[in-house]
Amino acid sequence: MAAGMILTGCGRKQTTAGPGVTVSWHTHDWPMTRGGGSLQGRVHDRVPHKVAIAWTFAVKGAITSEAAIADGVAVFGDDQGWVHAVDLSGKKELWRVETKDNVEATPAIASGRVFVGSNDDFFRALDFKTGRELWQVKGEEKFPTGAVVIASPDGKEEWVLVNGYDGVTRCLRTRDGSEVWKHETTDYINGTPVILDNGTVAFGGCDAVIHVIGLKDGVELHQQKTSAQVIRSLAAWEGTVYAVDYANELLATGTSDDKSVWVYDNGDNQFLTSPAVDEKRVYVGSRDKHLHAVDRLTGKPLWKFRTGGRVESSPLVFDDAVVFGSGDGRLYAVSKEDGQEIWRLDLGEGLPNAAAFADGRIVIGGVDGTLFVIREEEGK
Repeated sequence: MAAGMILTGCGRKQTTAGPGVTVSWHTHDWPMTRGGGSLQGRVHDRVPHKVAIAWTFAVKGAITSEAAIADGVAVFGDDQGWVHAVDLSGKKELWRVETKDNVEATPAIASGRVFVGSNDDFFRALDFKTGRELWQVKGEEKFPTGAVVIASPDGKEEWVLVNGYDGVTRCLRTRDGSEVWKHETTDYINGTPVILDNGTVAFGGCDAVIHVIGLKDGVELHQQKTSAQVIRSLAAWEGTVYAVDYANELLATGTSDDKSVWVYDNGDNQFLTSPAVDEKRVYVGSRDKHLHAVDRLTGKPLWKFRTGGRVESSPLVFDDAVVFGSGDGRLYAVSKEDGQEIWRLDLGEGLPNAAAFADGRIVIGGVDGTLFVIREEEGK
């Protein structure tokens, strides 16, 4: 399977929601952070309705990463240094692997392997079925961001790209961790590399620059200065990238010139999530307890939805709704069109992580160590 195709799974799968009720879901896997590739957080399914907690799984520390999901297995990290793999159908842990520090990087699953960084300065490849370590690469600092897996430009290899807090983007061969190339910047990098359609890679960092480099060789092609440090992963849509910075801005910029497309200023309130994007809008959560939606082409504010806590959970964008967690312990679904609430689910603990979605399940981890598996209620 070509790595460039390993994003959210497509096709149709029949699942039974209850007696006499059959649901078809297009999205079978969520194998990388934000869906992989363009990091849009986009789900090509309608949002589940009449939702309820199907079951939960508890770990000892806070869950600190978004879950990656493939073949019905969710893989995620916690602040005690463990990487967990949980069978979503069997409702049991399959394996766990200990690292020496917090695992806040979202794992990436591809070709029977799990690729995951830890704050212990190591990036690892693990066997997907057993958790056995296959190889590791040591950085000069922690690996706090998710990796993306993609086919090499010539189609002959599979590569994994990961950013480190040492300011280095590494392109590694998935088979053995050997280095294809690396690109060094002058400061920390906080986000996952975003893959653009023109054979380039983009990311922002604490040097207040959005970097655009070649996928083939890691050579810098363009730099776009920003007002302040870029603090989360970018999202991309048709050659435009969307970013949040420490100047409390959400901005849109091209990847080949020095002009921003637009800037949306949030005043005194910091944006806390990676942007999510669809055909019409960009969505982002804030310290002001709101989810914000702005016009994708102009940056014009469209609506805000208020919660009872900070919104640190990067939004998940369905065909008809946006799903996100809040520090108030609730998971929300709101209309994309006008921000009107569709449903809320009280989970009882803060939700700083992005949700993942596969085969009708919304999966999200909380600060008290609970992994929540959420589905439509049977018969509804």
